[in-house]
Amino acid sequence: MQITIQDDFNLEKISNSGQCFRVKRFENGMYRFICENRFLYIRHREGPHYEVDCSPKHWHNFWYDYFDLGRNYRNIRKTIPPEDVCLTEAALAGKGIRILRQNPWEMLITFIISQRKSIPAIKHAVELLSSGFGDPIHTDHETVYGFPDPQHLLGLSEDKLRQCGLGYRAPYIRDAVTKVALGHIDLDQLHEYQDTDLLDTLKTVCGVGNKVAGCISLFAYGRTALAPVDTWISRTIDEKYHGVNPFPQYGNAAGIMQQYIFYYAQTHKQEFSKSHGRKNYEKQA
Repeated sequence: MQITIQDDFNLEKISNSGQCFRVKRFENGMYRFICENRFLYIRHREGPHYEVDCSPKHWHNFWYDYFDLGRNYRNIRKTIPPEDVCLTEAALAGKGIRILRQNPWEMLITFIISQRKSIPAIKHAVELLSSGFGDPIHTDHETVYGFPDPQHLLGLSEDKLRQCGLGYRAPYIRDAVTKVALGHIDLDQLHEYQDTDLLDTLKTVCGVGNKVAGCISLFAYGRTALAPVDTWISRTIDEKYHGVNPFPQYGNAAGIMQQYIFYYAQTHKQEFSKSHGRKNYEKQA
């Protein structure tokens, strides 16, 4: 099926944005996205045109929202004041990134795993967990594995979890599995919670602090007013904004701005270490 996407949309940047860890790129330029037991193969053709291997119903009922295509990111980028040189450059570099609407259970486990791990190491651990305990999904291109649900993981020992490269996070994963599988936390119900209550509930899981809870809220629940602060973002705030968090001024686009900064920091490490626009920002502050 052919689709047209007129707004910012870049498959490579989305896959490298640090919010999704199961995307696969093929040599022919095709990308595979998997969420729960759903999968999508998508390839850029020309201009705003893309080829996807799903029905119109599946595209509009699931993947359209998954890629947050109801929001105009081009207009959001235009709200960045030119005097904020750091964010202006970051948004230009990150043009095409979108906040994916992913499964809350997957995001809970994935971002617990993400602590003190590189992106390749996170991807490896998530795939080991999926191939070890998820259900196989046979496609025209490959066999992939769905992300294991809580019941699949309930009762697994910490040693078994550590075999998936989880290390010291294994007891955190067990705690999350137990709380969700036994109904102590209803992840679907959390969609109805206000941001503060959502964050507080997520942080009742062992190993979930402010940063992990913020990432889950942003990438699973679409709370784009939240801008998670990790080491890279904290360093940016200190070095580029003199300790003044720039994201709250962007309201419901704060999390999108955070993603631009995070992507830029990851992909332009040498350039990012330089001072961008500090004098201009000092005038603003």
